[in-house]
Amino acid sequence: MTGTLRGVVTFIARFIGRAMACGAGLAASAAVAVAQPGPGGSAASATAGQSEASGGSANAQLPSIALYYGEHPPVDQLAAFDTVVVEPDSGFDPAAARTPGAPCTQWFAYVSVGEVTPLRGYYAAIPKHWLLASNKVWESTVVDQSAPGWPAFYVKHVIAPLWARGYRGFFLDTLDSYQLAAKTEAARARQQAGLVAVVRAIKARYPEARLVFNRGFEILPQVQGLVYAVAFESLFSGWDQAKKRYVAVPADDRAWLLGQARTIRERYGLPVISIDYCDPQDRQCARDTVAKIRDAGLVPYVTDGGLTTVGVGVPGHCAAGGVPEGASSAPANTPSR
Repeated sequence: MTGTLRGVVTFIARFIGRAMACGAGLAASAAVAVAQPGPGGSAASATAGQSEASGGSANAQLPSIALYYGEHPPVDQLAAFDTVVVEPDSGFDPAAARTPGAPCTQWFAYVSVGEVTPLRGYYAAIPKHWLLASNKVWESTVVDQSAPGWPAFYVKHVIAPLWARGYRGFFLDTLDSYQLAAKTEAARARQQAGLVAVVRAIKARYPEARLVFNRGFEILPQVQGLVYAVAFESLFSGWDQAKKRYVAVPADDRAWLLGQARTIRERYGLPVISIDYCDPQDRQCARDTVAKIRDAGLVPYVTDGGLTTVGVGVPGHCAAGGVPEGASSAPANTPSR
């Protein structure tokens, strides 16, 4: 892994360790993708495991998802999933990844909205007065979402280049980072309004873009019609970034997250993705966690703390040779405007 990408992955892992969350709904029965050690232990291969009973949701089957933030994503292994979120600074080419082995998998780009690291190419172009606070431990900076020019800047410098590379979906992270700097209700309201403006700006420029939120619960009432799915992390098993260890999630935290998931599914009709974490060598932990997430009626994905191995989830339409609803078999890099 290059120094730049290693720093980016570390930056991403920060939010994984900080957020104890989870989510995305799936109800139909399907084969479980089982994590197995890959060559040198650097990745895992997704293979079809035994079929499990569906969870408690009455929803129809929804596309499955995986997240892989390592260098050189293993396309053939990830092709078992309908949607895969990757770190775009790894140099991954979503157009080239559309191969006979992965004909319908949709490749989403990880993007950070609320914070930025100097490792990002657009960092130097951000006006310094837009930077609210620094996190010296993680060498990242909270961006002022209320800055008048921020939505246009974000679309131009972050989303547009990725769209040109062929990405048609985006995993929006750090949607709650403003809370590190905004300490009053008025300040939080301004930041939330700015986030809403960013989301609307993305969809105004690229109406076909699919947006997956990582949390962002506070702004969902205003933009729920623009969102493809909502994710959160650590419903049952989490990753403590500070202590570099896997941890069980407290019952109170889980109950709060399940309440959020219930609201999202019942009020907004959106799928909820739960991203949990187990030691990649502990396949039983992954299987058990996937089963519990599915029993909660959510779309599961269980991976390692750094998201650098292919984890365990529920393969969807692509694994069966189909095409997810709304997906196109056309080249992913064909622009719509």
